[in-house]
Amino acid sequence: MASYKDKGIKMTPQRMAIMEFLDGNPDHPSAEDIYMEVKEKYPMMSFATVYKTIEVLKSRGYLLELTIDPERRRYDPDTRHHHHLICVDCKKIVDIYGDFPVNVPEEAQESFELVGNHIEFYGICPECKKERRKNNGNIQM
Repeated sequence: MASYKDKGIKMTPQRMAIMEFLDGNPDHPSAEDIYMEVKEKYPMMSFATVYKTIEVLKSRGYLLELTIDPERRRYDPDTRHHHHLICVDCKKIVDIYGDFPVNVPEEAQESFELVGNHIEFYGICPECKKERRKNNGNIQM
């Protein structure tokens, strides 16, 4: 946590708890998920504290905001370049590392300066696949 302090982020016990929860968290939690987890330790903490901390971490490049779940924003503490695989049933998000060739049309390359990419893959996670088999006898989309 010292690295956050070195970057000029004001540290409070609540912010430390939020950052500890996020540190290495592969679950891509929503602000609500973060709040529910951290309020167990700090019951007087407000949702606004979580949201303000998220905004500070995003603005400093320590947290990515994902808009791949239409029902709620998710946050990813892994700021390295990567892609995501999303379960269409339970909305679980899994990180995928690697480069995937994308053919960008030449006319788009001429008018845009490409600065990055993010690819979303959709599928059914093992738990949901098992549940579908149990309920339906097979997998249907």
